[in-house]
Amino acid sequence: MTEDEYVEYLEDERRHFAWVMQHHGDMTPAEAGAAALKRYPYEPSEAPYRGLIFHDEAWHWAMLQIHGELYWTKHPELLNPPHEYTALS
Repeated sequence: MTEDEYVEYLEDERRHFAWVMQHHGDMTPAEAGAAALKRYPYEPSEAPYRGLIFHDEAWHWAMLQIHGELYWTKHPELLNPPHEYTALS
């Protein structure tokens, strides 16, 4: 993955994470943006596990933060993101 591709992907995941935090986590846009930056910090190219957070999508990480571990068993309706979320891409 090139640097440009990494940055583009990082920004996309931040946008998705912030959307979830606003719509499901009752955060303001500013709070959601700050939460997204915290969850998805920029990692330099030499970082040993750069981009490892991308192994799960922003929806999953946001749901974990909002509802905790095993959220999908307590809230099976949240297992898959809604159309509004997927339309952000």
